[in-house]
Amino acid sequence: MSGIKAETLTQVLSQMLGTEIICADIQTKPLHGGTVGNVQLVTGIAKTKDGREITYDIVVKTQRKWERYRDPDSWRREYDFYKSNFGALFSESFRWPECYHVEMNEEEDETQIWMEYTDGISGLDLTGDMYERAAEELGRFQGKLYAEQPAFLQNMSNLSRAEYMKDIYLHYRSWNRVYDYIRSDDCGIPKHLCKMLIDIDESADEIFSRIEKLPIVLCHRDFWVTNIIDSDGNIILIDWDTTGWGYLGEDMASLIADEADIEHMVEYYHRCIPAYYKGFSEQADISHITDNCVYEMILLLFGYRLVEWYMNAGSGDKLQETDNERTLHIRTLQKIFEIKKEQYSRNKEGE
Repeated sequence: MSGIKAETLTQVLSQMLGTEIICADIQTKPLHGGTVGNVQLVTGIAKTKDGREITYDIVVKTQRKWERYRDPDSWRREYDFYKSNFGALFSESFRWPECYHVEMNEEEDETQIWMEYTDGISGLDLTGDMYERAAEELGRFQGKLYAEQPAFLQNMSNLSRAEYMKDIYLHYRSWNRVYDYIRSDDCGIPKHLCKMLIDIDESADEIFSRIEKLPIVLCHRDFWVTNIIDSDGNIILIDWDTTGWGYLGEDMASLIADEADIEHMVEYYHRCIPAYYKGFSEQADISHITDNCVYEMILLLFGYRLVEWYMNAGSGDKLQETDNERTLHIRTLQKIFEIKKEQYSRNKEGE
């Protein structure tokens, strides 16, 4: 199934354009997408049965089987979602790209998804207002699903489990390379940041007992800036292959800390968490929740990951690049530290 078949292309374009297409020329360009997905923007001119020519663009995502730690079927999850009724749950203001065709090649364990090309603002070009809007829309969407409990969603067997975040954290914590590094004299990460990570380790059982009291919601689990597209004020979210059951606020940890806008991390934390809870509370009553645990989730999900990235940064023949990468990861850890510091100051002022 790998590659673009002319027959499939004309079939998909006929559906997308609402008229019979007899042939089309093809140009392709690679796009960002997923951990192992091959995502291409396909453009060209399509010829209709009645002789017209229509310019088109469409995205084709091809995903081969691979195994994510503790989530072996994630490679086909987006295919399963597009085959289900999941798309009907979205709104105009928060949705995924519209899908025109899906295929599964059982022999090669490969899926192919044909979807709309969505243009808009993404990545580090997102503004603070866009961050806040994305947080509120996600909260509203998760709140709706939490309140309505759609039967088909409850019956979907291919969703990551609520314990996934804990599994990832324990996996990293058991990895001597990073665990021992932040406790060593040779560690290049400032001591107060290492202590922040060690303190989380020592409090992990108590933290997870608090997290596990939060509502279990459908989490995207890859809710970072490159997967968020703001299109004329509407939020379009791509790459649903890690989606599964998780805890309220888990996606906010990704929005704030996963290769995000470092300069504005503290500001966005204080803007996005209330926006997220506002959206969720419009759909479901969460007035009893006073401890959102998002700060702790940030450290559980990204603390050791940032240490790993710091240790893996650059190579010997690119010293400047190595220093820049390491500085970036230390600055991210420092901003996480500042979130806690500012949060403590605000709590003291409120006493």
